[in-house]
Amino acid sequence: MQTNCVSGLDVLHYLTRRQTHQLLVEMEDFTGQKASAGYSYFSVDSECHGYKLNVTGFINEGAGDGLNVHNGMKFSTFDKDQDVWPNNCAKRYLGAFWYQSCHHANPNGVYRWGADGTISGDGVEWLPWKGYDYSLKAISMKIRPV
Repeated sequence: MQTNCVSGLDVLHYLTRRQTHQLLVEMEDFTGQKASAGYSYFSVDSECHGYKLNVTGFINEGAGDGLNVHNGMKFSTFDKDQDVWPNNCAKRYLGAFWYQSCHHANPNGVYRWGADGTISGDGVEWLPWKGYDYSLKAISMKIRPV
């Protein structure tokens, strides 16, 4: 019996391949403070192109631009290292994302409780807003067609 497996990245690719989409990243810290970052263009390439991230047109809504360095990068996981760092960013920072070498955003990192200087960069992070030593309470990425 053959099954068809479709990943979340496949879904993002299919949703964004035929028309322009915007991206809104919303986040919250453990004190209830909220911030967001918007992008006027967002798409994800197909699996055969490494699920490459295309994101431009930053709109600052308080969080700063955490995705600029990730633009044009392929999606990296523990078992599929597609970043440009000589080692594996996904393994080093315990996540999976469009890492470069390595990140300014790590939304799939380890869920921790706010400020924690013991392990830098491993949490759910957005560098321009809270830095590498603060793991966010919540982060969501929302797309909509233009």
